[in-house]
Amino acid sequence: MSRPHAAAIIEDTVHGQVERALRSRGWNSRVITHIGYGSTSFVRVFARIVMGRKGEPGPPSRQDATGALSPARYDRGWRAFVTSPASGVPVTVTIGDREVYGRSDRGGHVDVVAHDHGLEPGWQQVVVQAQGAEAVPADVFIVPDGVTFGIVSDIDDTVITTMLPRPMIAAWNTFVRRGKTRRAVSGMAPLYRRLLAAHPGAPIAYVSTGAWNTTPTLTRFLVEGGYPVGPLFMTDWGPTNTGWFRSGQAHKRTSLDRLARDFPDIRWLLVGDDGQHDPQIYSAFAEARPDRVEAICIRQLSPAEQVLSHPMGRLEAPVRPWGPPAVPTFSAPDGHGLLRLLEQAGRVGEPVAAHEQPSRPDRPTASG
Repeated sequence: MSRPHAAAIIEDTVHGQVERALRSRGWNSRVITHIGYGSTSFVRVFARIVMGRKGEPGPPSRQDATGALSPARYDRGWRAFVTSPASGVPVTVTIGDREVYGRSDRGGHVDVVAHDHGLEPGWQQVVVQAQGAEAVPADVFIVPDGVTFGIVSDIDDTVITTMLPRPMIAAWNTFVRRGKTRRAVSGMAPLYRRLLAAHPGAPIAYVSTGAWNTTPTLTRFLVEGGYPVGPLFMTDWGPTNTGWFRSGQAHKRTSLDRLARDFPDIRWLLVGDDGQHDPQIYSAFAEARPDRVEAICIRQLSPAEQVLSHPMGRLEAPVRPWGPPAVPTFSAPDGHGLLRLLEQAGRVGEPVAAHEQPSRPDRPTASG
């Protein structure tokens, strides 16, 4: 195994010193869980272990791991990043009558996969407990057998207008503005709800190059915007064992490949925008796995968004996101336009009665 990058060594040293100092002042580990997913044969659980002040309010009585069920509270973005990860903490995940063990990684993240879990299809709960911390429930969506359709959606500028590629605007949106001030992209929530209504038990996964720290705020925003609930595949900021920064494009490719391996019978509808690299990433995935892609939907950014989404205001011609001939591609400025194109192509299907669909966890607004 190669020696870790110098930047990763420095970061680990700083985090270790901060964690020791906080624990000496009475701080303890605290569990933040995220929405997980699985099939009838496996379940994948996401969580993060951070340092929490002694006497800080503990987890609520029911889940709230994602923040989706808590009272609306939108702190300024920088508060999400002022956390100290607790690395190497032993973690126990209780899944029904089973217990699975793991440890938090160098960033405090927990990614546990368990097989033969015995959970029924639909929304279920598992419990995550770290050494020295209270147990916190987490929702996981178990995809029923026989499901052959799913949605993979980008977040930034696909469902939320963020202008993320422009560094100064990204910094302002991420660290200064409150999450409530961001705008949902018109028509995307109804599009996803319509598609999932026609495919009972179908999963939806959101893939972003944003940091895990923002997951509670993003989940709350998606819930209040009427988007269906699903796992978020986030990355982390800062150095890695191989370099100074993580590759957002590599993260998206890896997430797509993981979903393809986890669900070999599902054909995915890939939804993104033409402001970054979604057309190229989706087209490459469709070239490699044409039998695993139902269609590619690309949201066209407005001229102003295109200008803001490229460094130095340099406007480039949008890449035509055509994949292999066997994989249809649709482009429109918003979700309403994409839904019309999909309906014209006969790729939406008929809605299924609500009582025939798996129930979703209780939350403030209806979605999915």
